[in-house]
Amino acid sequence: ICAIAHVTAKTMPHEDAECKKGSAPNIHDPATKELSVVVPSYNEENRLPLMMDEALDYLEKRQKQDLSFTYEVIVVNDGSKDQTAKVAKEYCKKYGSDKVRVISLEKNRGKGGAVRTGVFSSRGKKILMADADGATKFADIEKVEEGLKNLQPWPKGMAISCGSRAHLEKDSIAKRSYFRTLLMYGFHFLVWFLCVKEIRDTQCGFKLLTREAALQTFSNLHIERWAFDVELLYIAQRLKIPIAEVAVNWTEIEGSKLVPFWSWLQMGRDLLFIRLRYMTGAWKLEAKKCN
Repeated sequence: ICAIAHVTAKTMPHEDAECKKGSAPNIHDPATKELSVVVPSYNEENRLPLMMDEALDYLEKRQKQDLSFTYEVIVVNDGSKDQTAKVAKEYCKKYGSDKVRVISLEKNRGKGGAVRTGVFSSRGKKILMADADGATKFADIEKVEEGLKNLQPWPKGMAISCGSRAHLEKDSIAKRSYFRTLLMYGFHFLVWFLCVKEIRDTQCGFKLLTREAALQTFSNLHIERWAFDVELLYIAQRLKIPIAEVAVNWTEIEGSKLVPFWSWLQMGRDLLFIRLRYMTGAWKLEAKKCN
């Protein structure tokens, strides 16, 4: 299994292919915004408007209260086959391209690949990952910001604050079938045993990173599908980046792209390969420098 993991390991995509210097904002350059919000979107024409309305309403009100606060929302259209890009571009027209940008990928790369593309093109001092379904209330950004603040002083400007649904686990188990509950516990055990021991909920899509932490983690990221969150936090732990886990409000929204059995099977395989590929040296961590 180690040999298979090593031989089949793929190198990470080149950053230049996603964010060419001079043609677009670049994660290597100094920040020009206070906050970047990266929204990975695949066939989200129906769910995206609710999330965008809530997020932009919050961000606009916050900007009016604090004139020094600047932001951008980056919607990454991950090869959608519906009108996701068209819906997102309506917000560009309404709020301006400085506040809302749309990046469209020709082929679907997966949630991790979409987030990575958005992060590489971000301009914020802090970068927030937020799901397009709006399952987490956007105002809870204040909770993850507080979690980030409590980690100070940040070593080399690096820190990560993760939204967490772990406090809702008992209620969710009561609503799930025995089989799905078994899969959930199996996945949590694999995450703990193979990769990340200190974070109870690695999969919540509401994570806030400092710009330096985003540069170091996403530059080393290989997984582009569902298990990318686990590799992200595994990299952070290997780099000794402090991580906070903060409880957030969360509501299950219909239309999930996660297929219970096959997606969990794929994630289980990825978890094993994450550990083996780093252990065998197929994947190595490299320190990146800002301009």
